[in-house]
Amino acid sequence: MHELSVAMNIVKIAEEEAKKANIQYFSAIELEIGTLAGIELDVFHSVWKAAVKSSVLENAERLIRSVPAIAICRDCSHEFRIDFLYDVCPECGSFQKHISRGQELRIKTLSLPDPAS
Repeated sequence: MHELSVAMNIVKIAEEEAKKANIQYFSAIELEIGTLAGIELDVFHSVWKAAVKSSVLENAERLIRSVPAIAICRDCSHEFRIDFLYDVCPECGSFQKHISRGQELRIKTLSLPDPAS
């Protein structure tokens, strides 16, 4: 279950950023996770609470934006959405493709707490 190690690495990055910004916690975190990133979202959601316990993300709102996978055929240059790595080009049937989106896993934003609160 590598989702726990992924979540722990996200916490580590957030802890480092909090230290740089000299803050105690973040109010929200926004993640972008590609549909071909190899993350089982159900598992990721289930391990999240344990991963963020006693961290700067413990009470942060978590927003996850799913990034659909897009490929470009190397034979006919057709751009198309894929669900699996072995999907073929719907135009020419080629297996040769470049995946341009959908494999990312990134922290898009870490939101600072509202100074008024």
